[in-house]
Amino acid sequence: MGKRICVLEDNRDIREIIELVLHDEKYEVFTFSSVTEFNSKAFGLKADAFLLDVMLPDGSGFDVCCGLKGNEITHDIPVLMMSANFTSTEMNRKCLAEDFISKPFDIFELVKRIEMHVS
Repeated sequence: MGKRICVLEDNRDIREIIELVLHDEKYEVFTFSSVTEFNSKAFGLKADAFLLDVMLPDGSGFDVCCGLKGNEITHDIPVLMMSANFTSTEMNRKCLAEDFISKPFDIFELVKRIEMHVS
């Protein structure tokens, strides 16, 4: 498999679509539906990028991003935030993610943005 992408998204349908699309693009995809699950499993996966939803049932993707960027092991790994309720301006005030993808998103644009950060 190719590069590793960790996806934190609570909506099952969106999570499955992202996983299918990225698998088709030869990425190794690990999906998580909650902050708790992400925090307990994602750090050991040596991801090449993180794709995080903002609004989650047990926390905020912004907080997860801040944790990743504040950790010496993960601070250089690209983080891409996704949201239907926030803007890139708000993201820039709340965390140091490399990119922001507005929902609903175009699948081809999502792939292009991920490729840009992991290549």
